[in-house]
Amino acid sequence: MQTRRLTSGEPDPAASLDRGTFQDDYRSYTVRASSAVAPDSFQVITGVQQNDVVLVISGLNSGDLKATWGRFWNGLKPHAKVWLEEQAFRIFYRDRLDSAKFFRHCDG
Repeated sequence: MQTRRLTSGEPDPAASLDRGTFQDDYRSYTVRASSAVAPDSFQVITGVQQNDVVLVISGLNSGDLKATWGRFWNGLKPHAKVWLEEQAFRIFYRDRLDSAKFFRHCDG
């Protein structure tokens, strides 16, 4: 894989896929979509260099969701996994949920 440096003013392609961050008592996590348009998956990453993959959720478009955990993260207790998944989904869908507040339909 070839890497290249971004020039000043050039947008970072990875940053455009970032949906947001959340944190626990120890670290910060970034939620990153697989693509800018109709992503079928997202990943949760952490680490100083954002290179520690915590979780990948795939099957977003098909509805056949699958969670794949990183090596260290697979050993978490079930309640910790549920918390991470919930936070990641909230961040991934945050813009959609925020805009839905303004488009409620009332039949009365």
